[in-house]
Amino acid sequence: MASVGSLSAEAAVRARTAGSAASEHRIAVWGAGVLAGLAWLAAAATTAQWRDVMPWDRTPLLATLEAVAGGMLILIAVAGPQLNLVTEKLRALGPWLAALPAMLTVWEVVTAKLGLLPLPFFAPPQSILQVYIEDWHRLGASLLASVVLLLPAYFLGIVAGFGAGIAIGWSRAVYYWGHPVLRFIGPLPATAWLPLAFYFFSSNRTASTFLIALATAFPVAILTSSGVSSVNSAYYDIARTLGANKRFLVLKVAIPAAMPEVFVGLFMGLGSSFAVLVVAEMLGVKAGFGYYLQWAQGWAAYANMYAALLLMSLLFSGLITLQFKVRNRLLAWQKGVLRW
Repeated sequence: MASVGSLSAEAAVRARTAGSAASEHRIAVWGAGVLAGLAWLAAAATTAQWRDVMPWDRTPLLATLEAVAGGMLILIAVAGPQLNLVTEKLRALGPWLAALPAMLTVWEVVTAKLGLLPLPFFAPPQSILQVYIEDWHRLGASLLASVVLLLPAYFLGIVAGFGAGIAIGWSRAVYYWGHPVLRFIGPLPATAWLPLAFYFFSSNRTASTFLIALATAFPVAILTSSGVSSVNSAYYDIARTLGANKRFLVLKVAIPAAMPEVFVGLFMGLGSSFAVLVVAEMLGVKAGFGYYLQWAQGWAAYANMYAALLLMSLLFSGLITLQFKVRNRLLAWQKGVLRW
């Protein structure tokens, strides 16, 4: 009887285990992904079934892309948890994946379906899609030209600002002469120096490079000097006790301790350099996003302008994301101190 009772108890435990496993299997479906997929399918139905106030060639293609996005999200939501495709980052994006088709539908309705916003100032989504299909070569050339101009000038500004910031934050003599210059000239926008830059430099491209580097250097220098000068003096005392020389104090104590503020300066410098890039390309350089935006505004091609702005935002967001990854890797030892 005891053995029969133990067998029945073991069978009950197995049944509960199987039931919990089946319950976990049922719960494994990613609910937010299903909701996002249904939102994209609803956007596709709105785009395809609701007649446009005027014909747009890319309306069927837009509806097809929305339907594909919805179908893929539902597939990932149902099968992804079993295949380990749904990561924590993807789960965190669930609300945004559902909100984007809703915003896209509102945009589609007030422009292409009801015509509540006047053309050509407010272009519907399918017109921007048409720009990417028909004018991709010019947009690609503008993207390449802007990157080729931005990155070298940005790195030049980083080197100049970082070196100046270390010198100002470390040396009292340099601080005496250099800090007032930063406070006096630093707040001025780099675009204010456009006339002088185009006068002193031999080419528009060289002048644009100087202005972008200048816009980057000042915030990097200010934040770097602030970080170096605010390092706890106890760090230096401990290092000197262990026999550290001045070079070691700068390279191994001051600079690592100041790196959080240095990265803040890098983020600020990137934003300033991007703004100067667009202005410089509008006024002096006959290529890049600034030149493309000026051309689009001159011809009232607002769909082209919005398409370029979207690419610019993706470029800037990608560079910021890259900087965050570099910061997280270099400052991994400070994760317990910094908020990530």
